[in-house]
Amino acid sequence: MAVPKRKKSKSKRDSRRAHTKVLAPNLSVCPQCGEARLPHHVCKSCGSYNRRTVIEAKE
Repeated sequence: MAVPKRKKSKSKRDSRRAHTKVLAPNLSVCPQCGEARLPHHVCKSCGSYNRRTVIEAKE
């Protein structure tokens, strides 16, 4: 079984973890109501997708 011969430095460890981070979701604007929504998802406020009403919006 492979065992490390030397301890990895904090610099090596932290540079490996540099790409592991939480990103904010990319938001787009709904063309019908102007609210922020996730791309390729139904708008929660007006219920439209691809400029068509897919579900009835809650009031």
